[in-house]
Amino acid sequence: MKLKLCVCALALLGILNSQSIAQKKSDNMCYINNNRIYFQIDRRWTDQKKKEISALFNLDSAFIGQVLIGKPSFIYDSIEWQVNIINNNLLEVSKQIAQATSSFRKDDIFMFNDNWITPPKIEAPVFDSWKPYGLNSFKGKPSVIVEKDSVHFFLSGYPNAQKVFLSGSFNAWSTMRTPMKKTSNGWEIGLKLEPGKYLYKFIADGHWLHDQNNKLKESDANGGYNSVFYAYNNTFHLDNVKARRVAVTGSFLGWNKKGIPMEQKGANWELNFYLNPGTHAYKFIVDNKWIADPNCKSNHDDGEGNINSYLGIGDTLVFKLNGYTNAHSVVLTGNFCAWHTNEFPMHKTKDGWELPYVLASGNYEYKFIVDGKWITDPDNPITSGSGNSTNSCISFKPNHTFVLDKFADAKKVIVTGSFNGWREDTYAMARKDGRWTFSINLKPGKYTYKFIVDGKWMIDPSNELWEGNDSGTGNSVLWIEH
Repeated sequence: MKLKLCVCALALLGILNSQSIAQKKSDNMCYINNNRIYFQIDRRWTDQKKKEISALFNLDSAFIGQVLIGKPSFIYDSIEWQVNIINNNLLEVSKQIAQATSSFRKDDIFMFNDNWITPPKIEAPVFDSWKPYGLNSFKGKPSVIVEKDSVHFFLSGYPNAQKVFLSGSFNAWSTMRTPMKKTSNGWEIGLKLEPGKYLYKFIADGHWLHDQNNKLKESDANGGYNSVFYAYNNTFHLDNVKARRVAVTGSFLGWNKKGIPMEQKGANWELNFYLNPGTHAYKFIVDNKWIADPNCKSNHDDGEGNINSYLGIGDTLVFKLNGYTNAHSVVLTGNFCAWHTNEFPMHKTKDGWELPYVLASGNYEYKFIVDGKWITDPDNPITSGSGNSTNSCISFKPNHTFVLDKFADAKKVIVTGSFNGWREDTYAMARKDGRWTFSINLKPGKYTYKFIVDGKWMIDPSNELWEGNDSGTGNSVLWIEH
C-alpha cells in the first residue's frame, strides 16, 4: 500500500469512502477521523499565510472568514461544516465524508507535513492519578528500550516499507514528525523522554500498526488500541540478600501482599519502576517476610506500629502551622495521604510546626491535627466544604488564577465549574485589595465555570468567551494549553 499524501484535501472529498482511520486524535493541519475530514485554522495567521493556505487547499477568503467567525456550524457551497474552537487561537472545521466508489483500507491515513504549523517537540507524559505506578511488559525481546538518556523504539520486519513513522502522545499523535530509520532487522528511532506513561503506534506506508510485542495496551476509542510504555524514574535495590523470592509493595500498590517480584542479580535484587510524583511508602517482601529498606534514609513509624520506608518523587512543599508552640504533637493530613491521622507528624520550630512533603503539581485539601483536634490552616483563607467538613485548600504549582475584580463588599465568593463537578461548597476565593482570587492547577483542555457571589451565580464579567447551558444562563469558557 503506497503512502497517501494530503496535498489538496478538498479535491479528495469526492473520492473518499466512509471508512474511518484508526487514530483518535491528531495535531495535523488536515486529517481524517471517524468518517469526517478536518482542517485546523489559526487566528494568528497573517494575511500572507491565509493566502498561502487558500492556494494550498483551494479555499477562498470567504470560507476562511466563515471559519474565523467561530459559529458552531455554517453552510458553504451547499456543504455543512462544523466548527470546533480548540483554544483562543486554533479552530477546527470538519465535514462528513460522502460515500464514493473509490476505496481505501480502514487503517489508511492521509498524511500532511505539519512541521510548518507546529514546531516538533516532545510532549509531556500522560499522568494517571488513579494508577500511580507503571511497569513495562513485553513478549520476548522488548520493542522499547531505555539506553542512558534516551528511549529507543523498535519495529521488527517490514523490509519492503518505504517509510515508517512513530506516532504517539509524545508528539501529539503527529503522523509525520517522527520518522524511523531502516535497519537490517526493521526500523528504529531514539527519543529523549521525561519519566512517565506514553501511548504510541507505528505507521508503515500510511497504515497504522500496533506493537505486537507489547502486552500493555489501552483502547483508542475507535475500536482499536494504543500500546503503552513507561519511561522509568526509580530503581528499587536490595543488596546481599539470599532468598528464593523478593518483591516490593507499598502504598502505590495498596499494600498488595504479593507485591511485584524483583529481578535477581547474583546476591542483589533490583526492580526498575515508574512512580507518579508524590510521596510513597514501601517495603520489601523477602520470602514472605516484610522488611523496611535498610538503605532508605527515611524509615519511620506509620503511626500504627509499622516501620515503613518512604521515598519522594517530585518537588517539595513545606506545610507550616504558625503558633501552637505549647502543643505536644501536630500531624499533617490530607487527601494526598488518604487522610491518615498519625503517619506524618510535623516538626516543632521556634515559630510553630512544619513538615516538608513531596507532591505532584495539583490541587489538594488538608488539615492539621493538634493534640488530637482537627483544625484548618489559620493562615490560608482558601477552603472547601462547610462546618466540620471544611478543609484548607492549596494548589501546588498553579497554572491559572481566577480573578473577580468587582464585588469587593461581598461576604463570600466561590468559583466552581467542570473542574470540580460544579460543587457549591468548594474553592472559596480570597479577598485582597478589593479583588477576589483563586489559584489552581488545571490540566490542558477546555473548562466551563462560574462565580457564586453571596449565593448568586454569574459568568465571569471579564471573560468574553462563554457558551450556552441547559438553564439558558451561559457558562464562561477557559482554555488551558500546555
